[in-house]
Amino acid sequence: MSTPINMHAARTALNNDPAIRQWAEDWLKQKERAVQGAMTDEEFAKHWLYVRPERMHEGAIEAVSAYRQQNG
Repeated sequence: MSTPINMHAARTALNNDPAIRQWAEDWLKQKERAVQGAMTDEEFAKHWLYVRPERMHEGAIEAVSAYRQQNG
């Protein structure tokens, strides 16, 4: 069993591996889209530009953990 991930390890993984970063961003974007379902695609695109940095930081641990589960 792997060691639980912390914020530093998650952010390091996102910063050092573009594939993990892109996967995590897409995963977090899908989660945010589910929450903001009433928005049009255009409204959501503008919304995502605004909230992306915060979501990427807040969701780093969760996203990297999900990536590890899905990709071994």
